[in-house]
Amino acid sequence: MPFSSLTDPVDIARAQAALDAAWEAIRPALDEGHDLQLERERLAYIVANLVMIAIDDEDLARRALQKFRAHA
Repeated sequence: MPFSSLTDPVDIARAQAALDAAWEAIRPALDEGHDLQLERERLAYIVANLVMIAIDDEDLARRALQKFRAHA
């Protein structure tokens, strides 16, 4: 579970909001050859790792997008 390391409800909510926003940006670019569930989970782990350094939900989503795309 990607967000299992998060204990603060605010951090969990931020992470979920950022995951949803980042996924909306990433999903259309993925072709049918990608395992969408696996890619979303990979993005969720990226978000979980960045939640403590991000300023807000938008910053978290932006950072997660950058990292996801850098390691695609």
